[in-house]
Amino acid sequence: QVQLVESGGGLVQAGGSLRLSCAASGRTFSYYTMAWFRQAPGKEREFAAALSRSVSSTYYADSVKGRFTISRDNAKNTVYLQMNSLKPEDTAVYYCAARYSSGSYYYANAYPHWGQGTQVTVSS
Repeated sequence: QVQLVESGGGLVQAGGSLRLSCAASGRTFSYYTMAWFRQAPGKEREFAAALSRSVSSTYYADSVKGRFTISRDNAKNTVYLQMNSLKPEDTAVYYCAARYSSGSYYYANAYPHWGQGTQVTVSS
């Protein structure tokens, strides 16, 4: 079992940057595929980025590609989401997710472990 705690959200102007962090418990963090999803008010939770356990592969939604970067530090049991060139449409609660078994990178139901979320608000 892994527990996830996100941090780093906040209010930023359009064009600005934020870095989200997700701290994971457990000694087998490096075995987990990690991902970030987001959910805007009135909308379904959507995929943003994922990082394979080997760190060799990254996956991004088209809407964030070229602006967001997912990374991990296995020594710190932490995954990051660097968000640059933020837009008002990036406003959402951002969730960290993890899975141990194989599955789709893009679908929320493939991830059994979730954090509580952190709010990101981008003003125009």
